[in-house]
Amino acid sequence: MVQQTRREFLQRNTMGIGSVALAWLLQSEATHAKPKNLPKEQPTLDLTPKTPHHPPQAKAMISLFQHGGPSHMDLTDPKPMLTKFDGTDYAEDIAYSFVNEASKKLLGTKWKFAKHGECGMELSELLPETASIADDICLIRSMQTGANGHEVSIRYFHGGIPGVLGRPHFASWLLYGLGSETQELPAYMVLTDPGGHPVDGVNNWSSGFMPPLYQGTVLRPKEPRILNLDAPPHLRGEPQRQNLELLQTLNRTHAARFPGEQELNARISSYELAARMQTAAREALDITKETKATQELYGINDPTTNEYGTRCLIARRLVERGVRFVQLFLAGQPWDNHSGLITALPNVCRRTDKPSAGLVKDLKQRGMLDEVIVHWGGEIGRLPVTQNQGAPEKHGRDHNGQGFSIWMAGGGIKPGTVFGATDDFGHKAVENVVTPNDYQATLLHLFGLDSKELVYTTNGQEQVLTAGRKARVVHEILA
Repeated sequence: MVQQTRREFLQRNTMGIGSVALAWLLQSEATHAKPKNLPKEQPTLDLTPKTPHHPPQAKAMISLFQHGGPSHMDLTDPKPMLTKFDGTDYAEDIAYSFVNEASKKLLGTKWKFAKHGECGMELSELLPETASIADDICLIRSMQTGANGHEVSIRYFHGGIPGVLGRPHFASWLLYGLGSETQELPAYMVLTDPGGHPVDGVNNWSSGFMPPLYQGTVLRPKEPRILNLDAPPHLRGEPQRQNLELLQTLNRTHAARFPGEQELNARISSYELAARMQTAAREALDITKETKATQELYGINDPTTNEYGTRCLIARRLVERGVRFVQLFLAGQPWDNHSGLITALPNVCRRTDKPSAGLVKDLKQRGMLDEVIVHWGGEIGRLPVTQNQGAPEKHGRDHNGQGFSIWMAGGGIKPGTVFGATDDFGHKAVENVVTPNDYQATLLHLFGLDSKELVYTTNGQEQVLTAGRKARVVHEILA
């Protein structure tokens, strides 16, 4: 018999564990690299439930990340002055990303805004379903990254420093600080688009300098979402039993080499959860068990919204089963409307509006919205001037990180609220500016964590999510 290491055995013979379960369990092996003599105030490097710094309001989060930069002045931030002076030159200085197509001609919106809900929130006709949840969301109109680029701003939102690679995602910090509420599913799951990865690829769910235990676990964007969930026919029954016995022997041999290593014994025990993970994953992803009314709420009956609606519904099913953080991505950057704004913007709205609103409605009617945060937004916004691509129907908008909108709901967020403002033309945030670091500090606060006290030591350096940058909890948007 050819000798195999434990890792070789696991890599070559999954015995039906499935790619997601196997990846999750192999990521758990990183706990063996646990640094010695951790300061007492630091959480242990595992997924056992941890005590937060203060009582939390949120237990889980679903992030609907809209890569590319949704055009706020056409969707969430009405600017009558922009429309009034449409076609005239903008008097202020502008930083362009595409200078060769730059223009100082103001471009008013082509779509009508109206007030919605008891709160009177003004939203574009392109977002009719979001308008129906106006009283449930907090719309922040004063986001600012200070940079116009996609990657630099995405990394700021996810990792805490503009443009820097190798930083853990916000969700990784959550898992490090709080652990997991489920031992049957990965605590941080990523639902990617069938069209491909988003801009910046796998960096969007990296655990950075933290162990891989804390990185996002990716589900396949198409069915079957988990490959090899069942053992091949020739390995079922007695062969599978023998394989499991061999694995147990390898585990015991490996443990004997490291006597007294409690983390190792715990890690070996985690493999016993594989069968339960198989069952839990299959059940969690089966949306056929949902009622027709629920499926219609997400737009699953409509070809335009079916795909995104299915992922939104799966996200709800995952957090319902104890998953801490779920993030949905779109392929590429569909909101990056440098040209053809008049057609491209309505198209992406039609695809995402109903499922996004349906998620909030579904969580609310199930009594889950009080403890689950929903986030909707991109990394930047758009400029108020025309990016000239020729004929008017080909015009678009360039990047703008100086002022834009996102919305959040649930988990301690104040509903029916509009916070902050951009200037009269939607160019810069001028009232109650919120940076990604403020956003991160606020979210950690809602999960019961202090952004300054959640410390991770790597290479002798103490690190925090906000990287020591100025960050505040935005108490004004808390319920």
